Amino acid sequence: MPDQNAVVIDLKFARSGVIEALNGAFPGREVIDMGDSANTGRDLSGVPYAVVWKPDPSLFQRAGDLKIIFSGGAGVDHILSAYELPDLPVVRFVDRSLTDRMSEWVVLQCLTHLRGALPYARQQREHVWDEISPQPEARDVTVGVMGLGVLGEDAVRKLKVMGFDVVGWSRRKRQIDGVETFDATGLDVFLSRTDILVGLLPLTPDTRGIYNASLFGTLRQGGALGKPVFINAGRGGSQVETDIIAALKKGVLGAASLDVFEKEPLSPASPLWDLNNVVITPHAAAASDVGALFRHAERQIARFEAGDPLDHVVDRASGY
Repeated sequence: MPDQNAVVIDLKFARSGVIEALNGAFPGREVIDMGDSANTGRDLSGVPYAVVWKPDPSLFQRAGDLKIIFSGGAGVDHILSAYELPDLPVVRFVDRSLTDRMSEWVVLQCLTHLRGALPYARQQREHVWDEISPQPEARDVTVGVMGLGVLGEDAVRKLKVMGFDVVGWSRRKRQIDGVETFDATGLDVFLSRTDILVGLLPLTPDTRGIYNASLFGTLRQGGALGKPVFINAGRGGSQVETDIIAALKKGVLGAASLDVFEKEPLSPASPLWDLNNVVITPHAAAASDVGALFRHAERQIARFEAGDPLDHVVDRASGY
C-alpha cells in the first residue's frame, strides 16, 4: 500500500519534462508517476493527492481515497467534463510563469496584426518591397478581452502598457483600474467597440460555441484595422471553426490567431492551415512549466495539512 502522504502524478505532457521536474519534487513524500510503466496496475488506495492533466479514466476509481485533485493547467474542463469525479476540491494551476507566457502570446498576436506582420511576411517570400499603409498606432485600436480571470486581467494590463485601448468582458462584472468593463448584459456594446477580440474564457456550458457567426457579426467594422481580428487562447470548444473560416473568407473578420481548437491536434485537412491571414500555434501559448506546477501543488498541500484554506479551488457550479 502506498505511503499515506503520497502524490500520484498522471500528466499527459512530454515525458522528458515530467521526469526532469520530478527530480527533487515533493520531498519526503512517495511520488507515484503513472507515466512510468513500473506503476501500471499499482495500488493507489490511500493516496491523498493527485496532479493530473487528461489522466487515465480509471485513475479516480483506483485512487478512491483522494483528498485533492490538482489540475495540470489553468483550465479544468478536461477534468470536469470527462470524468465521474468524487466530491472533493479541484485546484487550478495559477502561477506567474503561466500567466506571463499567456500575456506574452496575446501581446505578440495583437502586435502581429497591428503592425502587418503577416502581409509583410508574404511580401518577403515574394521579394516585394512595398510599405503597407495606413499604419495605425496601438492607441487607435481597441482590444476587447473576453475573460477577466487571472490570465485575462494580466493580459489587459500588459496590452495597456503597449498603448492599446483596452476594454474587458466577463459574465459577472469585474473592476479593473483604468479599464472599462462589461458584464453579460453589455456583450453587444462591448463587441461593437472591439477591433481585436481576445478570447480567454474558460469552457463552460455558457461559453461553448460562443465565438460564432452571430458574435463575429457584432464586432466593429471599419475601425483602425479595417476589419476586426479574432484571437483565441482560451478553450477550443468555445469557438465554431466553420464560422471562423466563413467569416475570414467573407471579410467579416480580417484575420485570426488561434492557439486552441475544437479537436486537437488540428486536422491536416482543416482550411485554417492555408488561410494567409491566420496564425496557428499548437496549444502552446502558455505551456505549463511542470516544475512550477509541482511547486504550486506542494504549497497547496502544505496549506491543506496546516489547516489553511486552499487557493484557486474550482467552483463546480460555474465550471472554473
